[in-house]
Amino acid sequence: MTSELLALSVIAVFAASMWLPFIIGVNTSEPGSEADKQSQDFSRPTDPALQRPWVHRAFRAHLNLLEQGMPFAVLILIAHAVGVSSIVTIWAAWLFVALRLAHAVGMITGIAGLPARPIIFTAAWACCVAIFVEILRLG
Repeated sequence: MTSELLALSVIAVFAASMWLPFIIGVNTSEPGSEADKQSQDFSRPTDPALQRPWVHRAFRAHLNLLEQGMPFAVLILIAHAVGVSSIVTIWAAWLFVALRLAHAVGMITGIAGLPARPIIFTAAWACCVAIFVEILRLG
């Protein structure tokens, strides 16, 4: 397994696990609150906006990881299929992992506000662009 595929595996497991903070938050809502009433009603999904701020941020962090994780996955798989692996793709893949972890932790805890979150998101996007450029250059 290449280093880039290992990084993709880490992102896949991380993305598959990001539902946990949201579900924990939903199921520990304050008794009697609107969020608690809604979580007891299984006819409709819980509205994240009614949850406590960190729970809503956990939901958004999960969606954000999925929206950047899919293009990252496609690029890593294309690079692997065409035999592209370089110091750039390795560094970009692992930097992407680190940035996405930092983004999720910062978002859920509320530590990473403006401008940190957009900077982290943009840096992770730049990692995807770097992998794409290497595919074009070496593929």
